[in-house]
Amino acid sequence: MADIEYYDVIQKPVVTEKSMSMMADKKYTFQVHPEATKTQIKEAVEKMFDGTKVKKVNTMNYDGKQKRVRGSYRYGRTSKYKKAVVTLTEDSAEIEIFEGL
Repeated sequence: MADIEYYDVIQKPVVTEKSMSMMADKKYTFQVHPEATKTQIKEAVEKMFDGTKVKKVNTMNYDGKQKRVRGSYRYGRTSKYKKAVVTLTEDSAEIEIFEGL
């Protein structure tokens, strides 16, 4: 188990068409640290965004894609990452970074 602080867990928000439509159901999508657990993600969201209460956390691990290196026949890989969909409770406050998008 990695010793990860709460401010290192959430790396960036994921802004896609699907994640924007899920915001109506109070579901927010983040790219998180690959070794973060669901409880660490829950604690990080509740500490970083005031007034939020997390109901559920779903996580997905993505492997890196194989890409061809320019100018040669060699292949490399993009980095792997982990994505988390955080569901907030009904009485929870909205997350401010997604407002206005």
